[in-house]
Amino acid sequence: MKIDVLTLFPNMFASVFDESIIKRALNNGLVEINVHNIRDYSSDPHKKVDDTPYGGGPGMVLMCQPIFDAVKALRSDNSKVILLTPGGKLYKQSIALDLSFEEHLILICGHYEGFDERIKTICDMELSIGDYILTGGEIPCMVLIDSITRLVDGVIKKESYEKESFTTNLLDYPNYTKPRIYEGLNVPDILVNGDHEKINKWRSEMQIKLTKENRPDLLKGDGSVE
Repeated sequence: MKIDVLTLFPNMFASVFDESIIKRALNNGLVEINVHNIRDYSSDPHKKVDDTPYGGGPGMVLMCQPIFDAVKALRSDNSKVILLTPGGKLYKQSIALDLSFEEHLILICGHYEGFDERIKTICDMELSIGDYILTGGEIPCMVLIDSITRLVDGVIKKESYEKESFTTNLLDYPNYTKPRIYEGLNVPDILVNGDHEKINKWRSEMQIKLTKENRPDLLKGDGSVE
């Protein structure tokens, strides 16, 4: 998979891609990530990328020209262009899985007061990571890259994410490790009895219980799994 990032703050990404699973994916040639400064595509002598909004109002709006030209330079027949914006579709694990099969992603990070609306015409998808406002699209972009690259074939073992939270529209079950007792807190007896059928049943029950308590919106109206 190849990922191209368009941002006004490319230095924000350096440490994120130089650690953990993303670094391993890059080193193994499973993922290629390129970060591009939107200013490099500006035709303005002073590399201007934003201007005041028509109709008045606070803040500055990102202009069409730099982003249009950047996408034109990077896009190919197998590219999917994604705009990170608070007004986009809510990002979910199912979307991350779908995007992990794409050959080429172009991720556009917003900033300032927003985008010129016409930029949406060159995008295939608009995504939001939640109902809150950040200073820009860089952190949402990092969230997408982290959640997508770990699902790319060969990056981690498939069984590591097949039963994770949200994969089955349920939260994950509780996990424990040694020691069995710590400061008076015990590991549930069922997990140490060696009966894997009962363990699996308990884990399924706990997934439903935790989802009902913490994320009932993931369940159907009757409390069953979507």
